[in-house]
Amino acid sequence: MWLVLSDSHDNMDKLKKIPDIIQRYNIDTIFHCGDYVAPFTLPYLIYNDIDFYGVFGNNDGEKLLLYERSNKKIKNGPITVEKDGKKIFMMHEPYSLEAAENSGIYDYIFFGHTHEIVNRKIGKTFVLNPGEFSGWLTGKATYGIIDPNEAKVEIKEL
Repeated sequence: MWLVLSDSHDNMDKLKKIPDIIQRYNIDTIFHCGDYVAPFTLPYLIYNDIDFYGVFGNNDGEKLLLYERSNKKIKNGPITVEKDGKKIFMMHEPYSLEAAENSGIYDYIFFGHTHEIVNRKIGKTFVLNPGEFSGWLTGKATYGIIDPNEAKVEIKEL
């Protein structure tokens, strides 16, 4: 199972709930679409026994430290990831969204930045913005849960 989140914006109260989410859904992979903000949030996102993929957001300040403390797993987006036989396109700001959607080569497209939930399927491609994990702007802390074996995408609220 995969956990997809974005825009956590240093909300430690929400980030401290990630271990419960991992346990509840048997998460083996975390995708974060940017705006962590500070490196002190990373212990709640990066675990030795869980795969992690991340991209920087426009509000990430200490990029070098985020990069180093993430074991070089947070990268400048957009990036392409292959996981569980699926091709994934990740970015923070959705500048490349239309081109990625129209390419037809991705199984999943993940993005953030807008703090608005997007959960749609275009052809074979699932397009997901899990909303904001911080809950700062909308008052709702949301995230995506994906079962890649069943091709099932759900939005959950903390």
